[in-house]
Amino acid sequence: MDTIGLRPLTTTTGPFVSVHFDESHDTADAAKQLRLRLREIEAALTEQGADAPSVAAILRIVEAGTPPVGRAGRSVIAAHGEVVADRRLPAPPATQEARYSDLPYFLPVITHSADAPEHLVVLVDRLGANVEVHHPDGTTREETVQGRDEEVHKARTGGVDHRDLQNRIEETVRHNLEDVAAHITKTVERTGARLVVLAGEVQSRAELHNLLPEAVRRITTETEAGGRAAGADRAELDERIHELIAGWHLAELDDLAERVRTELGRGSGLAVVGLEGVTGALAEANVVTLLVGDPGNAEVLTGPQPAQVGVTESWLAALGATDPTPHRADEALPFAAVAVGADVVVMDERIDLPDGFAALLRHS
Repeated sequence: MDTIGLRPLTTTTGPFVSVHFDESHDTADAAKQLRLRLREIEAALTEQGADAPSVAAILRIVEAGTPPVGRAGRSVIAAHGEVVADRRLPAPPATQEARYSDLPYFLPVITHSADAPEHLVVLVDRLGANVEVHHPDGTTREETVQGRDEEVHKARTGGVDHRDLQNRIEETVRHNLEDVAAHITKTVERTGARLVVLAGEVQSRAELHNLLPEAVRRITTETEAGGRAAGADRAELDERIHELIAGWHLAELDDLAERVRTELGRGSGLAVVGLEGVTGALAEANVVTLLVGDPGNAEVLTGPQPAQVGVTESWLAALGATDPTPHRADEALPFAAVAVGADVVVMDERIDLPDGFAALLRHS
């Protein structure tokens, strides 16, 4: 996951209250179930000694919010009585979490953001396109690229030489599709979208695909489902998008796991595993992607700066932190990764990560 959206957390001082829970609204008693979950969360945080204003801020923002449609999760982080992060998740987290700690715990956000990466859905025809920008928090922004239609509509009226008319129509359509391609390219660059789905008229869709620059074509997939015309089957398109995102995520995990194995196998120095190697790379701001497996309750030492992490007091002293504090590794390492601008990916069992961590590096 691209962690830019989490970076404000690294400039906020703790302690933090971090909660991640099931906010589904798909049953008749959904509101009652949510109230019960919030009571459980409040009780757990009170037992941990969490500050009352931060707990109250979280309860208040959840209770005042509009319920989601169907299955959903929610992640909310607060500090000093203010909510500093609030994100709806496309699926409930595997387990309910309520933590009060010096560092924020946001791995569930990263886990479920992979379920809905930043992506575009483009419904195209000869006159332009509707471009949907889907964000990881479930929100969507809709944009329209409307091309010229005078010549295209003349195809129905005739009245001039057919060949000349057809040439002008094809030129107009190509111009329209070039405008759409330029808009998609700029949107991908601006948002960092990981996937582009093209739907709509078959010929327009194929021509648009060919007009995209290579970097955008690599993340673009066409689908037969859906279209721009009113009444097009949206349910079928949404199902296909869900399948494409699931496939994209699995392919990304496969690629990351293989890259780690390859770099470790050839001793390039571009991958490290285990707490000692990963914390050393984070402290040097040399991590491109942090991979997190199952670190359990492992702890590391940290200094006052987010990237001051390590496993020994002597290492922290070398970083300028003379009075290090122990913290859970599943909080401290992702926090450091966000601070140094690294991506964070939660891995599954496809690769064994010693101590629960690995990292791909910027340089050896």
